[in-house]
Amino acid sequence: MKRWGEAFYDDDALTGADVVEQAQIAVVVADRFSHLRYWNSFARELFGFADGSDHTGMSLLDLGIHESDREHAAQLARRVLRGGTWEGTFAVIRGDAAWIHVRAQAVPLKDASGAVDGIVMFANEAMRSGRVEEQYGLLERVGDRLAGSLELDSTMRAVAEILVPQFADHCFIDLFDHERLVRRISVHSEGWTPPPGTWFDVGEEVRYPDRHFVYTAMRRVETVLVSDYAYADNAPSERSARVSEQVGLSSAIAAPLRARGELLGVLTLALSRLTPRQKTHYSGFDRDLVGAIASRVALAIDNARLFEEERSTALAFQNSLLPSSFPQFDGLSIAHRYVPAKPLETHGHGIQTQVGGDFYDVIPLSAGRVGIVVGDVEGRGPHAAAVMGQLRAALRAFAQADREPADILRELDEWVRRLGRPDGEGGMWVPSVSCLYLVYDAWSHELSYANAGHQAPLLIHDGDVEELALEVSDTLLGVRIKGVPSDDAIYHQADVTLPPGATLLLYTDGLVDRRPLGGAVDIERSLQRLFARVREVADKDVEQIAEAAVTAVPGEIDDDTALLVVRAHPGELAMEEGFFVAEAPTVGEARHLAASTFKNWGMDRDQAELACLLVSEIVTNVVIHATPHPVRREFTPEGVKDSAVSFDTGGLGGADDFDEDWSDLLEEAGQEPEPVTGTEFLLRLRRGASSVWVEVFDNDLRLPRIRSAGADDEGGRGLYLVDQLATRWGSRPTPDGKAVWFEVPLKGE
Repeated sequence: MKRWGEAFYDDDALTGADVVEQAQIAVVVADRFSHLRYWNSFARELFGFADGSDHTGMSLLDLGIHESDREHAAQLARRVLRGGTWEGTFAVIRGDAAWIHVRAQAVPLKDASGAVDGIVMFANEAMRSGRVEEQYGLLERVGDRLAGSLELDSTMRAVAEILVPQFADHCFIDLFDHERLVRRISVHSEGWTPPPGTWFDVGEEVRYPDRHFVYTAMRRVETVLVSDYAYADNAPSERSARVSEQVGLSSAIAAPLRARGELLGVLTLALSRLTPRQKTHYSGFDRDLVGAIASRVALAIDNARLFEEERSTALAFQNSLLPSSFPQFDGLSIAHRYVPAKPLETHGHGIQTQVGGDFYDVIPLSAGRVGIVVGDVEGRGPHAAAVMGQLRAALRAFAQADREPADILRELDEWVRRLGRPDGEGGMWVPSVSCLYLVYDAWSHELSYANAGHQAPLLIHDGDVEELALEVSDTLLGVRIKGVPSDDAIYHQADVTLPPGATLLLYTDGLVDRRPLGGAVDIERSLQRLFARVREVADKDVEQIAEAAVTAVPGEIDDDTALLVVRAHPGELAMEEGFFVAEAPTVGEARHLAASTFKNWGMDRDQAELACLLVSEIVTNVVIHATPHPVRREFTPEGVKDSAVSFDTGGLGGADDFDEDWSDLLEEAGQEPEPVTGTEFLLRLRRGASSVWVEVFDNDLRLPRIRSAGADDEGGRGLYLVDQLATRWGSRPTPDGKAVWFEVPLKGE
């Protein structure tokens, strides 16, 4: 055949057009604008063109070239149209959605004058030559490993361990970190390790000479084969070249790692004398194989980086909603842990499964008491985390107002209902939330709690571990009881006394709901493991207990975990209290009790005088405004009512008109004493490791408020002094009245 279309001399010979049409290689012709002008039958089959369809004029990029290789193809066209040639491998999605890798060679198409008029591309499916059949399985295993994980480092190392020693004696993966090329993977056969200071180690910045084959691969963005390394030059250093000679480096391939048009790094494989093998040099077929592997590795690295970025953002969001640390609580040691779920290695649910609704908190309350909470919002993803954040903020606000545990859960139940969202079927999806809220008094060891369907904490005491016996456990928050209006949802409250020095371990179900590799979740067995492991460290500090609990149950972490460990130290605490009749002379008696107690506790003299001054102010208010008869608060079907015992306000105004005018007390001092009415108040003093709390209990239901005293007023400045001089102060209702409290440091600054 002389020219296209001319026949052979034999009468039965094929024309040139017939030869091209029947050739078992794809032939594709495009014009200067990369528009298709010709393709043969093999090209139609290779690229999966629909039968009978006319693709004339279609862009060369529309052959099915994967989005990650489109820029690669554009570079091909530009180079060939400048008169050069090109050879490389493409990822192609056929018309039937099958994924293949195509090895292509492109040359310029010139007219009679020698001007480049288009592009001629010859293509075949990579690795279709039938050589080294086991290498097909190699590519399949690499693909399976890449599809099985989104964790960057473990994925890259697993790929390297597949390639070494089956296909190579040395595997390096270098990735760009901003402008620096950094070695991330360095794996060698037979456990060999390059001497220090020779080949680049993991974590080091890599610099290749300009003429080095790896640098050429990155610059040209194409796979480069060094079939005989003996002729390679420009090693990174003399020591590197010497080690290469010592191990007998014989052949190498460098393939650029490129995704979405961005060069991510380079994959380098090499053969040496470390492993006895029949084949000691790579061929063009091996180059195609490595190019195909590199394209898959690049996509996996790009996806893993995107996943890591999204995961880091999600975890930062999650952690911002949880307390990173707690202040020092007198008489308590606290350890906490949050463990995110890791479903990427198990179910592949993606980034949504990386955040959840597990939460915990320790809230400072009045007079050294603390509120302890642990809970779990149904579901996963940003919505569950957002619900958790709002719920925790609401709970903290309710708790710091010194609400009772049952009242707080009732408020939270209503709050959760307001956080629902449309379910797409005309209804409203409301998340269900388990929540255990406890109020712990370290001085009395009393624990008041309300429980919305959360598992009981573990009680650790005297080397033994058991579940804390909770008398009440009500329905989850947000779950409407059938036939019961939401307004009538009832949460109960109970008390339990803990032994001195006891430790509580509160946790969410992710701690025990873990799936062993190749097995199923067994909660009973997981609890046994947890109890046994915690029992081993029962006498250790809270941090060691928390760490032991987190690692007690092995297996895949399919659900996030929140954990709190709280231990009381009664040796740091002390308490003194006394009852006094609500009369003017008892102000001095109360102050005397406080002064002697502060002295016994070793309180700084200046701090003790300050605290005694504030005791006088609080007690004086109680004496002025104490009710002559106890009044009890009752809950009735008509609402909250106080007992209907009437009393003389003594000119103080209505029951809600509470102020600090001392004129009544001054008038009483100048009058004849009246018979004692029997009204008493309780002064309670608490000492911690660094603070002192003072509480005054009386039978008056009215909570105090700071008033603005006029320039000529003789009183009205007591609570203002308390507010200015105390570290914290507040008041809370009690079943019989109220308690007013304040906190001051034990030692002066």
